[in-house]
Amino acid sequence: MNGIEKITSRILDDAKNEAQEVLDRATEEAQEVLAQFQAQADREYEELTRRGAERANEREKNLEGASLLEVRKQTLAAKQDTLDRAFTMAAEKLSALTGDDYIALLATLAAKSTYGGNEQIILSPEDAKEYGKAVIKKANALLKEQGKEANLTLSSETRPTGGGLILNDGNIETNCTFETLLRLTRNNVASEVANTLFG
Repeated sequence: MNGIEKITSRILDDAKNEAQEVLDRATEEAQEVLAQFQAQADREYEELTRRGAERANEREKNLEGASLLEVRKQTLAAKQDTLDRAFTMAAEKLSALTGDDYIALLATLAAKSTYGGNEQIILSPEDAKEYGKAVIKKANALLKEQGKEANLTLSSETRPTGGGLILNDGNIETNCTFETLLRLTRNNVASEVANTLFG
């Protein structure tokens, strides 16, 4: 193995290790958040159930059906509120990422979302200036590591993404902004998260 191959191999190994560390940290944080919301949801559920049961006993003869419906509505509202807060917290954590963690996340998003490896990456003006070159370099390295085309480039166009990126391939755009990813994730996993939190 010549010197260039050793350097390239070491860079790829370092990138892979760094991506795994970021993923491990994100997984740990997600588990911590989930545990916090599980405990909070349990407390709120018990309190709502207690209050609902008291109301149901007081008005049992005439309003039993209405009380049970109210308890269900309040329980559902509490669950919905907890889910809202969980996704708000996730958005805040994503928005707070900076430096190498943010670069690694954007590069991973780009590498996983590309179809041909030739798209342009559109970032916010701030992200393009501060992280653009590093994101392109890391994303292309990830693609090469996977044996895929690695010709992603930084678009001269910028947009107020609010975090995340947009992949542009002519007339086709893939929206990987945090807002869109969280909305899609929520739509796809809301019932799964609810089962985990309130199962």
